Amino acid sequence: MSTVVLDNVTKVYPGGYLAVDRMNLRAEEGEFLVLLGPSGCGKSTLLRMIAGLEEITAGDLWLGGKLANHLAPRDRDVAMVFQNGALYPHRTVRGNLSFPLEIAKADPALVKERVVELSRALHIDETLDRRPGTLSGGQRQRVAMGRAIVRQPSLFLMDEPLSNLDAGMRTELRMEISSLVRALGVTTIYVTHDQVEALTLADRIAIMNRGVLQDIGTPAQVYNDPATAFTAAFLSSQQLNLLAATVRTPQNQFILLDFGTHQITMPWTDPRAYAVSQHTGMQIIVGIRPDALMPVPERTEGPTFFGRVRTLEYHGHEWLAYLEAGIPAVHVPEPPDRRRGHVNGSQAGMNGKARSMMRRLLSSSAAEEEEVAGPAPSAASGTHRRADLIVRLGSRPVWRAGEHGRVAVDVSRLMLFTQTGARIDPPRR
Repeated sequence: MSTVVLDNVTKVYPGGYLAVDRMNLRAEEGEFLVLLGPSGCGKSTLLRMIAGLEEITAGDLWLGGKLANHLAPRDRDVAMVFQNGALYPHRTVRGNLSFPLEIAKADPALVKERVVELSRALHIDETLDRRPGTLSGGQRQRVAMGRAIVRQPSLFLMDEPLSNLDAGMRTELRMEISSLVRALGVTTIYVTHDQVEALTLADRIAIMNRGVLQDIGTPAQVYNDPATAFTAAFLSSQQLNLLAATVRTPQNQFILLDFGTHQITMPWTDPRAYAVSQHTGMQIIVGIRPDALMPVPERTEGPTFFGRVRTLEYHGHEWLAYLEAGIPAVHVPEPPDRRRGHVNGSQAGMNGKARSMMRRLLSSSAAEEEEVAGPAPSAASGTHRRADLIVRLGSRPVWRAGEHGRVAVDVSRLMLFTQTGARIDPPRR
């Protein structure tokens, strides 16, 4: 088993593209750590730097307590599973599984025993004498995982191994990956853009965007108490309601979240109340998951929203309602673009070529992006899919399109962020 530590790791590609920006991350021995984020966020680049397939521009990588920046991939004792499950086409399944042990000159009897044992665990024992071209996608991916597992490395790296499979096969292999890896107790870093994979597989999830670490924690922590609005939105199975509200404290009796046509009160007994009150007179972002809104009768008292039902969507197991409530909706705030900022700290440890590359990046990107895109919008300037409230109704709709409806708001489940998207935290004691 091996710990993995990334200390201020940065990757700048030729041409000045900043792929990973000052990443600080630690995977403990035996931990299943998932790197989650949208396409192009830098998660696969990070995995390839750990494997030794990409050079680190700045910062340090430690594997099992040893500095590994300049170690060759073969000396890192890692096994990697790729998205396409690349196999040797001229070898049978048995030959693909045994190849890593044959290269290591393992005892033939041990090789045979381990291959048979592993093939049974992966449910591919009936395919041992077949070639990859005759296998289904799921079978090929099982063989690819088996080839990585068979030599028992100290670190598994998996780069979206299930993304090319259908939904049923993904579910089946997801369970097998989880049980196999945990039975072996090997440190595993798993890259995916699929929130379901992340939530069901991970011991901890590290969420990335634009090469920047957004949040890290257990699945329950990042889902229920996200550090940023981006994390909250990315981990929402239905689209997250992100709303603009102005904070007021009328006569200091309570916290009032003013949405314009609607207001919600937050008592001072709420642990977040004091932190929110520090934003009095300013706009904040309020995140509400669709299942935190409950349809209620028209005359219900307490924190509620009301509006006209614009449309209903049937999702098989549930209905979603889109409620026109006249509340300003906001874009998901993006992390700061580090290419515009001060990078002296990130230049520590860079060679001359990398430093000059970073300078070119900083000098050109801000002007170019301003010219192409114009000034960056404020956090509360735009809308997502119209300014509707998305409400989860369950298996039976209680409204029809065109009707008016009211929803109760679970104030304890409100997620509160500054305009930059950072969580508003209660004061530490």
